[in-house]
Amino acid sequence: MPVKQSVCVPILPHDTMSQDQLFAEIAGIGYPAIEIWGRGDDFIGFCEAAASHGLRVVSFSGHNSLPDGLNNVANHDRIADELRESIDIAAANGVDGLICFSGNRIPGMSEQEAISNTAAGLRRAAPHAETRGVNLNLELLNSKVNHAGYQCDRSAWGLEVVQQVDSPNVRLLYDIYHMQIMEGDVIRTMVENLDAIGHIHTAGNPGRNELDDNQELNYRGICRALSSAGYVGYVGHEFLPRGDVVDALRQAFELCNV
Repeated sequence: MPVKQSVCVPILPHDTMSQDQLFAEIAGIGYPAIEIWGRGDDFIGFCEAAASHGLRVVSFSGHNSLPDGLNNVANHDRIADELRESIDIAAANGVDGLICFSGNRIPGMSEQEAISNTAAGLRRAAPHAETRGVNLNLELLNSKVNHAGYQCDRSAWGLEVVQQVDSPNVRLLYDIYHMQIMEGDVIRTMVENLDAIGHIHTAGNPGRNELDDNQELNYRGICRALSSAGYVGYVGHEFLPRGDVVDALRQAFELCNV
């Protein structure tokens, strides 16, 4: 079966069409789902608007602050409260997963201490996530181009956190664009660690633009490998189109529909 695809709405330009028109275009292409970054005040209305076009919302950020995250134990009480609330909202609205962040490196803190701290923070929220059937997806981001200082910037780092937590509902958000920048070897890494991956993001590299032949990643081959390996999560397109938004989304859907 082809991989399931979603569209990360916030990264798209918002001055070319209304939200309703965008949702209609996304659904018309064949996408079953969309994503957001932060959960705003009108989250229920957003979900209802998506549902009116047959679209599910499948992912949003579970806690505040990307740079000041789970590697700092001083944040754990705050993040535990935010994740509990987000888990309940996600479960009530059929959202599969919540994005979680390690935070940026803290001077004087070793990598192992940061891994242990991040795992401890996720471990506090894991039982509630398991009960409610929601995944906590720790995001892998590059610290070279887009997120200077971000700590969970290598697959091995994130995998060690997941292993320490040891919960079926704590996984990685494997961002292909970010990991291509940091380490490459994306197909092998994903296929060998598929059980630890709860969500996937795409974008062309370099530039974080559409998945065309001006960038270096073979997304048809990547998605074919994921499909053959039995990946059941979503592949969410998180790129910034340089040209027409609908054309870029249609091209990405057709490319990855293998």
